Amino acid sequence: MLDIKWIRQHQAVVQTIAEQKGIAISVSELLEYDDRRRALLHQLEQLRQERNRLSQEISGLLRNKEQEIAELHKHQVREINSQLSELETAYTEVEDYYNQLMLRVPNVVSPDTPTGASDQDNVEIKQVGELPAFAFDPKDHVTLGELHKIIDIPRGVRTAGSRNYYLAGAGALLHRAVQQLALDVLLRKGFTLLEVPLMVRTEALLNTAHFPLSQDQTYRMVDEDKWLVGTSEVPLVSYYHDEIVDVTEPIRLATVSSCFRNEVGSAGKDVHGLYRVHQFAKVEQVILCEGSLEASEQLFQEITAHAEEILSLLELPYRILAVCTGDMSQKTYKQWDIEAWMPSRQAYGETHSSSNLLDFQARRSNIRYRDAAGRTHYCHTLNNTAIATPRILIPLLENHQLEDGSIRIPQALQPYMGGLARLEP
Repeated sequence: MLDIKWIRQHQAVVQTIAEQKGIAISVSELLEYDDRRRALLHQLEQLRQERNRLSQEISGLLRNKEQEIAELHKHQVREINSQLSELETAYTEVEDYYNQLMLRVPNVVSPDTPTGASDQDNVEIKQVGELPAFAFDPKDHVTLGELHKIIDIPRGVRTAGSRNYYLAGAGALLHRAVQQLALDVLLRKGFTLLEVPLMVRTEALLNTAHFPLSQDQTYRMVDEDKWLVGTSEVPLVSYYHDEIVDVTEPIRLATVSSCFRNEVGSAGKDVHGLYRVHQFAKVEQVILCEGSLEASEQLFQEITAHAEEILSLLELPYRILAVCTGDMSQKTYKQWDIEAWMPSRQAYGETHSSSNLLDFQARRSNIRYRDAAGRTHYCHTLNNTAIATPRILIPLLENHQLEDGSIRIPQALQPYMGGLARLEP
């Protein structure tokens, strides 16, 4: 959430960013409702003061037996109460709509964020690793999964509908292994591990700026104010909701959790295999730090480097993209996506994402810290997908396949696979 005073001073900038991010909001309408809200509040305060003054005078008048004037004051108080009732109703309606508009205002974007309409306009920053050159016809991850009996999509669809799957045997072990590898990397970097709720209240999703714009992507529990999280970023940031925290050292939080996404609007898109599914697991890293652009940019580079280290341990070629305005979410100030090479797609596919949100989430979640002088400021928050699986199994299986159908296990993963160096079909 942006400060309304800042929005008023930078109306054209905010409107442009909203249009670039594809968010339907009129900043002029927002400011109009802010004016109306302030005017009504001023009227309410004046009437309440007048009512309080008259009420105090009534007591004195009654003590002095000035009954006639006291009754006149009582009549005036009744009239003021009637006016207050009407104004309070009007104020509530205006305030509610103003708050709805404020929840749609986008975060600003960094100066180095590319301007563009879609992911086609994202800008490559670098490529790392050599693409595999197979001397045979490589198989895709679904074929490899069936060959090794480790991925079963038909049974997943039969049990739970489209975009569902089973992982069996070594497939389930790989799924767990990459999570533990990523988690161990973060723990060595000083992250604190949390086990988090996977069902959260609407308030948590609003406070972390996942609602209202991504509500259609989220599964709701019937007849309850609870939703299944699409990312554990939500409960991690919400851990400090409405608190003043110590960020003398940045707060580094990590978790491994299941995640759930509705994938509304993605019909016919990336339907093959494990790329876009309803249920998956993520190791998430979240950082809260002082409200300094220099500090949060440094930490942005840090969390991105963690994801790169994990991909290097998995021996996967990848590239980093600067995400453009039209491909960014409402809450994001700066975003880099990391894409691993996926031979079956003959293209890179997104496996990781780093985001710097500045104080946008912290304002909504009311997470603050005190500076050396004791003044409170909003924190900056950042997040990164350390690993997401089963999607990461796509490049893992496809890049490491051998001509006989066997699959090489990267050395860093072998300890998590009981020392297994190769999957044999």
